[in-house]
Amino acid sequence: MSNLNKDTAELTIDGKVFTLPVVEGSMGERALDISKLLQETGYITLDTGYKNTGSCVSTITYLDGNKGILRYRGYDIEDLAANCSFVEVAYLLLHGRLPNEIELESFKGLIERFALIHEDMIHFFDHFPSHTSPMSILSVMVNSLCHYYPEMSDDPLDDFEVTSTRLISKIRTIAAFSYKKSMGHPLVYPRSDLSYCGNFLNMMFDKPVKPYVVRPEVVAALNKLLILHADHEQNCSTSTVRLVGSAGVNLYAAISTGINALWGPLHGGANEAVIEMLETIYADDCNFEKYINKAKDKNDPFRLSGFGHRVYRTYDPRGKIIKKACDEILNVLEISDPLLDLAHTLEEIVLRDEYFIERHLFPNVDFYSGIIYRALGIPTNMFTVMFALGRLPGWIAQWKEMREDPSTRIGRPRQVYAGETARKFVPLDERS
Repeated sequence: MSNLNKDTAELTIDGKVFTLPVVEGSMGERALDISKLLQETGYITLDTGYKNTGSCVSTITYLDGNKGILRYRGYDIEDLAANCSFVEVAYLLLHGRLPNEIELESFKGLIERFALIHEDMIHFFDHFPSHTSPMSILSVMVNSLCHYYPEMSDDPLDDFEVTSTRLISKIRTIAAFSYKKSMGHPLVYPRSDLSYCGNFLNMMFDKPVKPYVVRPEVVAALNKLLILHADHEQNCSTSTVRLVGSAGVNLYAAISTGINALWGPLHGGANEAVIEMLETIYADDCNFEKYINKAKDKNDPFRLSGFGHRVYRTYDPRGKIIKKACDEILNVLEISDPLLDLAHTLEEIVLRDEYFIERHLFPNVDFYSGIIYRALGIPTNMFTVMFALGRLPGWIAQWKEMREDPSTRIGRPRQVYAGETARKFVPLDERS
């Protein structure tokens, strides 16, 4: 938890000194409390993109971009990815601790119980245009859940376990159904004998003429991918969920806005961009030198997707885990993907080039995740949906923390106005 440090900072404006309290987090992070700055000085701060602004105090995720550390509720991401299922990590994010056996079985039971969506909702899929993005469908369908379960709009914190598991369970069914509808295939309903990830894969790929075999290695790979995406501090979509949630909207509406934020190509759409980039280079006879030079050219819009991160100044810890997982699953499935070989070569070139090293452009989590999804049979237009499935527990946990915090006020950023000064109104017939 945070606490007011005995240290303070002094701000001098027009010869007058103002004292700003210092807030210190449990890992030594320090912040200046400017909550009374406008009231006391008449000034606000300007921080475009919120690169230096802390919007909340949180106990969920710790991220150190300089050292490449990522922890959920104090647990290193490496340990969670190696030893836990996605459902365990979801419980951890929602409740602040890893579940014991009884708690885990109860949590799984609720997820199994809520796996089906209302039959009336299935007709929604028929009315989207054939080219509709799966992310658009996901956002609309999640938002509509409040109408099918209106009792949860009153005070979902009263029965948070039911609220959260209902959403975590149904979102994968909605995602799988949207894929089936886009393919013109019959829907596959969830099964009580399959795990969370196993159920999703079966709903995606099972067919009457060709039953899908749920392989444990594939389930393990998907578990790992979802765990790595489960939360990542105050990123664009998470901040959106908190900001919209601060207005008092129901959980489903807040999560729907997070899905829309994640949809952006600069956020959740990055792994799609990686595959498109690799395919472009591959189609151009793997001309690495050409595309490395294009990436270095400030006047060229081409960028190396999957390299660098807004926060990390070293190797993304999730990137290391996912690279190993990628090699393992392709070996197990005996898949030879030329894009994987190309990705390895491109990574080696970038990590030896001083231009990229100086700019801290190391591979991030998106660089290899798309290749794993390809290996699992998941189409490119579903990549961001997969990201949303993983990120959902983090969004819910952040929303819950925001709602439980008595200091929460509706989010209302300020601005520095740079438009026209006061103008005299001119009647229409006098305007030239």
